[in-house]
Amino acid sequence: MHDASLAPVFLEIALLVLMAAGLGLVGLALRQPLVVAFIAAGILAGPEALGLVQSEDFIALLSQISIAVLLFLVGLKLDVGLIRSLGAVAIVAGLGQVALSTGLGAVLARLMGFDWTTAIYVALALAFSSTIIVVKLLSDKREIDALHGRIALGILIVQDIVVVAAMVVVAASGASGAGADGHGVSPLAMAAGALAMIGVVWVFVRWLAAPLLARIAKAPELVVIFAVGWAAGFAAAADMVGLGKELGGLAAGVSLASTPFRDAIGARLAPLRDFLLLFFFLSLGAGLDLDGLAAQVAPALVLSVFVLLGKPVIVLGLTHAMGYRTRTGFLAGVTLGQISEFGLIFVAMGAGLGLVSDEAASLVTLIALITIAVSVYGIAYAHRLHRLVEPLLRPLERRHETREEAEDSPDRPGAGYDILVLGLGRYGCRIGEGLKARGYRLLGVDFDPEALRNWQSKGLDAHFGDATDPEFVAHLPLRGVRAVISAVPPGRGGLSEASAHPALLHALREAGYDGEIAVTVNHRGEADTFRVLGATLVLSPFEDAAERAAEKIAESCR
Repeated sequence: MHDASLAPVFLEIALLVLMAAGLGLVGLALRQPLVVAFIAAGILAGPEALGLVQSEDFIALLSQISIAVLLFLVGLKLDVGLIRSLGAVAIVAGLGQVALSTGLGAVLARLMGFDWTTAIYVALALAFSSTIIVVKLLSDKREIDALHGRIALGILIVQDIVVVAAMVVVAASGASGAGADGHGVSPLAMAAGALAMIGVVWVFVRWLAAPLLARIAKAPELVVIFAVGWAAGFAAAADMVGLGKELGGLAAGVSLASTPFRDAIGARLAPLRDFLLLFFFLSLGAGLDLDGLAAQVAPALVLSVFVLLGKPVIVLGLTHAMGYRTRTGFLAGVTLGQISEFGLIFVAMGAGLGLVSDEAASLVTLIALITIAVSVYGIAYAHRLHRLVEPLLRPLERRHETREEAEDSPDRPGAGYDILVLGLGRYGCRIGEGLKARGYRLLGVDFDPEALRNWQSKGLDAHFGDATDPEFVAHLPLRGVRAVISAVPPGRGGLSEASAHPALLHALREAGYDGEIAVTVNHRGEADTFRVLGATLVLSPFEDAAERAAEKIAESCR
């Protein structure tokens, strides 16, 4: 049944997505992240420019869903093992950087005439850097496993945990304020709802999560549907009791964080997250008051300089105090010289709850545009910048042994794997057994819990995940790996029946892996195609087995 009332909304969304894609292409040519292009698309489509944004309620709904999904993915990472694996440098430098950036930023904002509440909100937003942008740029430079890259990623994880805690405080403040005024859920109902949610999460994690997901994981497509439904359900329930959709999405993620399926769920939901975040950034751009924004250019420039220069200096000072070379601290600090999407969400939450003005949210958005646009080039040319400032940093350099040279250096290679086997069916398992017998250290990856149990029963390490998902492949422990073997059955390509090998080969090269790659095909006639795409060895189980059988038969007939 055709509904004519939906036609304008459908056309509007189509035009917005096409405009974002077009500006995204321009942004790629300028080496800019898509965040900048999406906000620019919102400004261009907003009421003060082309006026394309008419369905504000619908776009706002998609924006809220995007935040719930984003926090669900953050919650997936919040397990006890994460905190234990961070290391002292990430915790000390991360907490120190957030505290110093917030304190100095708040004082700076107060000196420019902002009240203390606004100054603290803005300063907190400035303290957080963008995980999405940093990971992408470090991966492009193949520096995500470098010492400064790993320090930066550890600090980013600490920042994510801190911003989540800040959002909890903001949501609680907003909810209690609404209840006191009689316009929202009462504090008692909110407390009861919070206790009920904690109880549901505890029961689910304790008894239901692992067996339920083990059953769901038999159908990869169902994992995506379940994860989205679980996140949306928690978000809706939390919103009903006054806790906010954001905390509901976070709680849903935490409830799955201790399961072995979390990485695969996160990888599967990443494209959906990116699409939905488009509407959050479009909404931000469309909501900017261009006339009022002119008055905020001066404070935005001052605070942008603080983010671009002050945060790297703070990171440099903290890492130097912990015994690292100035070069390591400088490169890690330059990487963090921008505002995070979480900073934008944090201030937008405060504005939505009436805790800060819309002008503060516009100011942070403008700072984000400036710092993200500039920091991209700072990260790209970080080594050249270091050579320019090295004479100034040389007097600070330690004359005795540094952490990089010490016995317990984080840069020291660990006990990694020699070979990764993707796809643990009968063929993959036989390959694994043969390589283990020859003394190689193996890690197996598969989406089938039964296959994982079979692999582990042979005394081999296993990791749950979809080897056909490029987003998941990018997070595999590839450092020091000599060969990646794809024993994924030919024709199994995620939601489609296309071959998974092209996406796998591209993802491995994008992740900076330059070792041997073997793929499995049905016929050797496909070999040339995959060699062009980067495969160094092509395996044909049926033909290889037939040749080996023929050799055995010939030997027995002699």
